[in-house]
Amino acid sequence: MRIAIIGAGLIGGAAARHLARAGHDVVLIGPAEPGDKRCHDGVFASHYDEGRITRKLDPWAFWSRASRESIARYGEIEAESGISFYTEAGAMLAGPADGTLIRQTAEVQEAAGFPAERLTGGALAERFPFFAFAPGTLALYEATAAGHISPRRLARAQLVAAERAGARYLAAEAQGLDETAAGISVATSEGPVRADRALVATGGFTDVLLPGALPLSVYARTVALFEIDAAEAARLSSMPSLIALLPNGEDPYLLPPIRYPDGRLYLKLGGDPVDVPLEGRAALGDWFRGGGSAEVGARLEAMIRKRMPGIAIRRTVTDACVTTYTPADRPAIGRLSDRVAVAVAGCGRGAKCSDELGRLGGLAVLGAALPDWAELQPVAARAA
Repeated sequence: MRIAIIGAGLIGGAAARHLARAGHDVVLIGPAEPGDKRCHDGVFASHYDEGRITRKLDPWAFWSRASRESIARYGEIEAESGISFYTEAGAMLAGPADGTLIRQTAEVQEAAGFPAERLTGGALAERFPFFAFAPGTLALYEATAAGHISPRRLARAQLVAAERAGARYLAAEAQGLDETAAGISVATSEGPVRADRALVATGGFTDVLLPGALPLSVYARTVALFEIDAAEAARLSSMPSLIALLPNGEDPYLLPPIRYPDGRLYLKLGGDPVDVPLEGRAALGDWFRGGGSAEVGARLEAMIRKRMPGIAIRRTVTDACVTTYTPADRPAIGRLSDRVAVAVAGCGRGAKCSDELGRLGGLAVLGAALPDWAELQPVAARAA
């Protein structure tokens, strides 16, 4: 079967690898990362980055399971592609011991049976002296099979592995999708692509290609990168990735020192206080090109200085990305018709478990049954 996958990001690339390994004739469609985001007038992806948290801990059983399935295949992907993207630095979720989300996280961890330490009070402060936590904090810490990934390198690894399995990559932007009884025709910037079926994995730009097909909300996100020197990085060498489950419902996330393409070392912090919706291609493009919100960046700098007193920051840089949500806070993976399926909406957690989300998208486009545990956003069928 010839399958066109529209969207060469984390989920689309994963689907291409799984389907090509299964023997299908796969063409993966999507432009390469732009050389300069500020001047780019095409579509964007959110994997143009070097740091995303990966972990099994999560307050929701679905996301923990999808992450565990993906993490178990990181080594396989690295071996097939020859590209490393995963750093086992450990990960921690921390919040008020009586908080709902930290209790749910502990329940999910216990039910799944993977190891995680519980730390409070003096033991927590002694173990991670560079963090400051409020009294009454409970931290769940997983030292193995957790840490951070480079989403940029993971996307590249999936592409290389898919090509080695027989897939073809077309570095082009999809401009339209036409479905008939005979098959699919995808209009691209490099000419039409014909296939038997298509999987749409276009993230925040899905509504541009398939207007109104899915209940999606796309929000602007600002991240702050804090440059540090080698001595500070050495002091923080045992720092895990951290997600703080705050009493006000916010959940800012912090990554340890990572070397970025400019050769500098940065800590990364994300956590927008307000969801700012983006609608339409023009708004999405303007946001990506704009480099994020200076106001949110200042708030994030104050936040990291409170969380890590005495941190030696040389420079702060902000950047922009987007997050795509569904009403169910689960990915939208399923069939829109006999020939068209979708796999979109990471809901802020998609990078770490993208290999499993891509695998599920591959099952959906084939018309195969999805596993019972995959409680997804319902996808309504449309007329061909």
